[in-house]
Amino acid sequence: MHKIALKDSVKDLVKKIKDELNSISTAEEQQEASSILLLIDVVLKTCINSRGSDIHIEPTQKNCVVRSRIDGKLVETFIFEKEIYPPLASRLKLLANLDIAEKRKPQDGRFSTTVGNREFDFRISTLPILYGESIVMRVLDKEKALVRLEDAGMDSVSYQKLLKGLSAPYGIILVTGPTGSGKTTTLYGALNELRNVEDKVITVEDPVEYRMNLIQQVQVNAKVGLSFADALRSILRQDPDKIMIGEIRDQETLEIAIKAALTGHMVISTLHTNDSISAIPRMADMGIEHYLISGALVAIQAQRLVRKICVHCKTEDVLSSSVLEELDGVFAEGSRFFKGSGCKECNDSGYMGREMICEVLTITDELSTLIAKGAGKDAMLRTSKKRWFY
Repeated sequence: MHKIALKDSVKDLVKKIKDELNSISTAEEQQEASSILLLIDVVLKTCINSRGSDIHIEPTQKNCVVRSRIDGKLVETFIFEKEIYPPLASRLKLLANLDIAEKRKPQDGRFSTTVGNREFDFRISTLPILYGESIVMRVLDKEKALVRLEDAGMDSVSYQKLLKGLSAPYGIILVTGPTGSGKTTTLYGALNELRNVEDKVITVEDPVEYRMNLIQQVQVNAKVGLSFADALRSILRQDPDKIMIGEIRDQETLEIAIKAALTGHMVISTLHTNDSISAIPRMADMGIEHYLISGALVAIQAQRLVRKICVHCKTEDVLSSSVLEELDGVFAEGSRFFKGSGCKECNDSGYMGREMICEVLTITDELSTLIAKGAGKDAMLRTSKKRWFY
C-alpha cells in the first residue's frame, strides 16, 4: 500500500513539474520551480526511510533512473521521464553550490537538509556520461558519526584490544578492509574515544565527511596543492597529540605518518588490504624499512560489513552435504542455519541491516621482532595464532 501511495504522489508531482516547465520559459525560473524541490524531498525521504547509504540519479537514453544502495546493494527506487532530469540535476547542483553551466567536468560538493525531523548532510558528486551527468549523493547521518565502537557491532574482545591500542602514548593504528567496509565509521568511532579537552586532535580527510567538536579537521585540496603529505607536514608543526589520516594512498604519506608515530604522536589511518596481517608486507612494498614498521605499529584492525538476516522472515534452512563438508570443523556439531525468505519489511531481499565483523592484531614484542627481521607473512601468522589472534 505504501509503494502504491508513493507512486501516486510522485505521478502527481511529475505532472506538476511538466506543467511548470511548459509555462516557464527561462532556465533560471525552471531551477526555482517549487515542484522540483518537492520531488527532491520525496526522493531523499524515500531513500533514507529505506535505510539507503547512497542515492544514484542516472540519465539513460529514454528516462532517468533513481537507485539507492541499501545494505550494500543497489535497489531501483524511481524511474522518471527524461524531461524531468535536467531541472532535477540543475536544482541539486544549485543546492550544493556547484556550477550549473558546467556539464563537461566532474564536480563535488555538499549540502545539508532536514529530512523528517533529523538533519542530514549529503555529499554530492557529478560525472559526465553519455546522456548527461551521473549524480551520486552519499547520505551522511550525523548521529552515525558519534556512534561508539562497541555499539557499531564490534565484539568485546576486539573492542578491548583496539581500546588498549588507542590508549598507547604514541604509534600507528591501521584500520584495513575493502571499499565500503565501514573503515571511516570506525575511524570516527576511534576519534570519539580520543577527543577531549587535554589533547590536540587533528584530522586530514578527503573529503571531511562528518564535522566534530574538539577536533581540527583539514580538507585535502589538490587544486591548491594541499595533498595528504603537505597537510601532514604542516600538522606536525601544530603541536598535535593525536592525528587521523583519512587514507594512506602513497609512500610519502606513509613515511610521514610513520615518522610522526615514532616521534611521540598517536596516528590512526586506513589502508586497503584483505586482512590485518597483510598490512605489514604492504607497508614494506610501499618502501618503508622493516625496522621503522616494527617500531611504529601498535595494532591493525581488519573489517568487513556483512548483511544480517531479516528478523521478520527468518526461517531455518538445511545446508547441502557438499557445503557442510566444506565447512567441516568451522561450526560445532548440531549447529542450526537460517535464511531470510523475503517479506515487505526487508523489501523481499531476506536481509535487513549490516553488522561489522573484524579482527584486531596487536603488535606484541615477539611479532615486532619478526617484522624488524623482515619475516614472511606465514611466520607472522603462526606467531599471531599462538597469541589467540583468531
